[in-house]
Amino acid sequence: MASLKDLQNFSSDLPGQSERMPALFIGHGSPMNGIEDNPFSQSWSALGKSVATPAAVLCISAHWLTEGTHVTAMEHPRTIHDFYGFPQALFNVQYPAPGSPELAKATAAQVKKTSIGMDHEWGLDHGTWSVVRQMYPEANVPVLQLSIDYARPATYHYELARELSALRSKGVLIIGSGNMVHNLRMLNWREPQGGFDWAIEMNETFKNLIRKDDHTALMNYEKLGPAAKLSIPTPDHYYPLIYTLGLKEKGESVEIFNDTLTMGSVSMTSLRIS
Repeated sequence: MASLKDLQNFSSDLPGQSERMPALFIGHGSPMNGIEDNPFSQSWSALGKSVATPAAVLCISAHWLTEGTHVTAMEHPRTIHDFYGFPQALFNVQYPAPGSPELAKATAAQVKKTSIGMDHEWGLDHGTWSVVRQMYPEANVPVLQLSIDYARPATYHYELARELSALRSKGVLIIGSGNMVHNLRMLNWREPQGGFDWAIEMNETFKNLIRKDDHTALMNYEKLGPAAKLSIPTPDHYYPLIYTLGLKEKGESVEIFNDTLTMGSVSMTSLRIS
């Protein structure tokens, strides 16, 4: 496994390891999944045990939307509680994983299509820590976030991910954290499990396109009909999926897990690419 020393000396001609880290898309759903023991958190914990311990985690969270693309570059990222109306126990969570300014610089050096800014203010929002603390509860793996330039189309994010893919061979676990179907205005609070017909339809469409490697159709999601408009009223939670798809290399397979919908309009469907 690559070490942080390898990452400090990162260059385009640095020899890679024999096995790439997988690429993940995690449907993160409610922040409560970060502290609850439920099927979703259990699957994230199992992932942490089944994947070789990474040199670092780089997460693209739906909850960090910016102008331009930025990466957290501090030694000690803060735990961000970017939600309201939840139990105090959730606000009490601190996830003190270290950062890695070295990996932040290496990430910026890897990307040629745009300039990546070094961020010293953000930290780890719940799209990241709610998942990663279940995978690595000892907070002993460095964790960074890459922001989503919200003014850019899906193709920009896909092409950026293509450049980031080389980090997978340097011991970096890259995670896209969002939800394929995510419409908070239409949540069905009375039925915590299951999905509306249009949400089920769109979740199936997404899975079929993913299995076919039809990334072009997935990037042009606006053309997938009325169900897509209901499922993706805004693309913030969808773009992390595009990053994960952009990380996929030729010959790799896709494993789908946590394939369920909650509260009518949120899909927890997740991917492991390896």
